[in-house]
Amino acid sequence: MADTKETPQYIPEIQGTNDTTRDPATPTNMSVGRYIATRIPTLKPPMARAPNPLRLLKMLNTQQWLFFFVGFIGWTWDAFDFFTVSLTVSDLAKTFGRSNADITWGITLVLMLRSVGSIIFGLAADRWGRKWPFIVNNVLFIVLELATGFCSNYNSFLGVRALFGIAMGGLYGNAAATALEDCPEAARGIVSGMLQQGYAFGYLLATAFARGLVNTTSHGWRPLYWFGACPPVLIIIFRLCLPETKAYRERQAVREGSGNLGKTFLNEGKVAIRKHWLLLIYMVLLMAGFNFMSHGSQDLYPTMLQNQYNFSANAVTVTQVVANLGAMTGGTVIGYCSQIFGRRFSIIVISVVGGALLYPYCFITDDKIMAPAFFEQFAVQGAWGVIPIHLMELSPGSFRTFVVGTSYQLGNLVSSASSTIEATVGERFPLPPKGTTKRYQYGKVICIFMGCVYAYVIILTLIGPEYRGRRMEVAYDNDMEEAAGHEAVDRVKYGNESPQRNDSDEIEKT
Repeated sequence: MADTKETPQYIPEIQGTNDTTRDPATPTNMSVGRYIATRIPTLKPPMARAPNPLRLLKMLNTQQWLFFFVGFIGWTWDAFDFFTVSLTVSDLAKTFGRSNADITWGITLVLMLRSVGSIIFGLAADRWGRKWPFIVNNVLFIVLELATGFCSNYNSFLGVRALFGIAMGGLYGNAAATALEDCPEAARGIVSGMLQQGYAFGYLLATAFARGLVNTTSHGWRPLYWFGACPPVLIIIFRLCLPETKAYRERQAVREGSGNLGKTFLNEGKVAIRKHWLLLIYMVLLMAGFNFMSHGSQDLYPTMLQNQYNFSANAVTVTQVVANLGAMTGGTVIGYCSQIFGRRFSIIVISVVGGALLYPYCFITDDKIMAPAFFEQFAVQGAWGVIPIHLMELSPGSFRTFVVGTSYQLGNLVSSASSTIEATVGERFPLPPKGTTKRYQYGKVICIFMGCVYAYVIILTLIGPEYRGRRMEVAYDNDMEEAAGHEAVDRVKYGNESPQRNDSDEIEKT
C-alpha cells in the first residue's frame, strides 16, 4: 500500500540491529531502578504524524472490515445482555420480593464468573481457532437470556446469571483478536477505539429497548430478556460465513510444521509464563481498575437518577442515551489519539479529565446533568478505547485471546462487587422516603468511589509498560520461535525454501 512508508513513525526502534524479521517493539530487559527511572520520561508523547482518520480506515480491506464488524457486533450484544439486569434492578426486586442490593448480586455473580469463561474459551480460541468458540458463546447467550426471562424466583435468577457470566466471559478476548490481529498497524488506534465502543453501543441499545419493552406489556421486565436472545442467531450466521484470521492461520501453520501441534502449543504456554508472568499480573491489576471505572460509573447510575433525583423513566432513558453517545465518541477519539500521543499518556490525561467531572456528574439534580453525563462517559470510555489494542500489544502472541480475555475478566472478578458496594454503602446515607420508596444518596457514594478508582488507574498506567506498534505476525514472534524452532517459523514465512541465517538473525531479543 502507499501508506507503508509511514509505518515506522508508529514503531519504536531498537538501536544496534538491522534485523527486519524481529519485532521492533519488543521490550528490552533492564534493572528495576532503571525501569522506574524511565516511567515518567517515557510518557513524553511520540507525536507521531496524525493521518486523516478516514484515510486510516480505508487501509482496511474487505475481510478486515468483516472481521471488525463481527467482533464489534458480538461485543455489542454481549454488553446488551449484561446491562439488561442493571436497567431492571427495581423491577426485578419487586418481582422477587428482594431489595435492590440483593438484585445487584445478579450483576456481581456475572462479573465474578466471567473469568472462568475467559479461561475456557480463551484457551480454546488460541488452540483451535477464533471461529467456533465465538459461535458456542453466542449459542449460550441465546439459551441463557431466554432462561432469565422465564425465571420465577430469586434463586433461579441468580443461578442463570451465574451461568451467563461464564458464557459472557469468553467473548471479549475473541472479539478483540478477531477484529484487531489482522488490522493494519497504523489504523490500530482508531479501530481499537471503535471496537471498544461496542460496549457503550450495547448499553445504549439496552437502554432504548428497556424503555420500549419493560412494563409495556403484562409480562413486565421479561420481554427485554426474550428479545435479547434473538440477535445472536444472526451473529452466528455472520461468523459462520467468515474464515479464521490470517494471523491465527499462520500461527497454526507453524505449530503443524513443528511436527507435534499439541506439544508446541504447550511449549508456547511455558515460554509465555516464564518470560511474561509479571506482565500478566500487571495486566490483571490494570484491568481491575478499568472495570471499577466502568461499572462504578454506570451500573448504579440509572438507580441514582430515579431514586435520589426522582427522574422519570423517560428522563433516565434520555440521560443514559446522551451518556452513551459521549462514551462512543470518547472511545473513538481517544483511541485515535493514542496512536499519536501514546497509549499510557492518553489514558492518564483522559482519566484526569474524568476525575474533574465527577462532582457535576453526581450532584446536578435536574436535566442539566446530561452535559456532565456526556463528558464523564466520554472520559471513561475514552480511556477504555485504548485498552483493546494496548492489551493486544502487551500480550504474548500465542495466547492473545486467552491473555486479553482473562486479564480483562480477572479484572472484572476483582471489581465484581462494585455495584453491590455502592448500593450497600449508599443505604447508609438515607434520604427522606418518597411514599413507601426508600431513598439514598447514591451520588455521594459514586463520586467518592470513582475518585479513588481514577487515582488507582493513573498510578497503574504510569508504572506500566507500553509496546505501541508491536508487530503481530508470527514471523515477528520471538516466543513462537523459541517454542517451535526457527525452522518451523521460516517454513511459514518463506515457504519451503528456508534461507540461511546470518549472525544478526540470531541476536536474542529480550
